[in-house]
Amino acid sequence: MKLTIISASQRSPSQSAKVANYIGATTEKFSEINHLELCRQHLPMWDGEASSKADLNSDWLTINEQLTSADALILVTPEWGGTASPLLKNLLMMASAADLGHKPVLIVSVVNGISGAYPIAELRMNAFSNNKLVAIPDHLIIRNVEEILNDHDITTQKITRRDQSIRHRIGYSLHTLHHYGHSLKALRDSLLKQPYHNEHLYPYGM
Repeated sequence: MKLTIISASQRSPSQSAKVANYIGATTEKFSEINHLELCRQHLPMWDGEASSKADLNSDWLTINEQLTSADALILVTPEWGGTASPLLKNLLMMASAADLGHKPVLIVSVVNGISGAYPIAELRMNAFSNNKLVAIPDHLIIRNVEEILNDHDITTQKITRRDQSIRHRIGYSLHTLHHYGHSLKALRDSLLKQPYHNEHLYPYGM
C-alpha cells in the first residue's frame, strides 16, 4: 500500500511540513510513503485547460505520477483566515477522477491556536467533487501546533498529556486510513472490471 502525504503551507519551513514528517515517520502500515511539500513545487494556477498542466516550468507530471500510484492520501493544510491552503485547492482542481477517483483521503488541519475546523469543512464541502477522492469520516485538527509533535520533546521526555493524546489519535487515524485503502482498492478494481454503460459521460460530480 502506497501513501502520499501532501503538506500545503505556502512557506518553508512550516508547521504543516513538520506534522506531515511526523505522520510519515510514525506509520508502519504502508509499504511506501511519499511526502510532497507543495511550496517547493511549481504549479501554474489552474485555468481549466489541460495544456497548462504540461507547461515547461510545471512540476505537474511528476506530482501526478505520485498521486496516480498512491493507494491513499493525507492532506495537511494550515488554516489561514479560516480557509484551506490556496496551493492545495489549486492542486485538487487540477487532479482528475481518472487518477484519484475512489481513493481514500485523510484531512489534517494545522493551526497555531484553538480553531482549525474551517479547512476541514471547506474541503469536505467542495474539494472532491470532480477528482472523486473519498474523504474518510475521521479527520485530524492539530491545534497549538508549535507546542506538540516536536522531536526535542521525545529526546528530553517532555511530552505532555495533550501531546501524547494527539499522537495516539494520529495512530488511530492512520490505522483507519490503511483499512480504507485496502477496501477502496478492491472497489476500484471492481469498477474497472464492471464499468457502467457510457460512464465516460460523467467525469465530473454534480
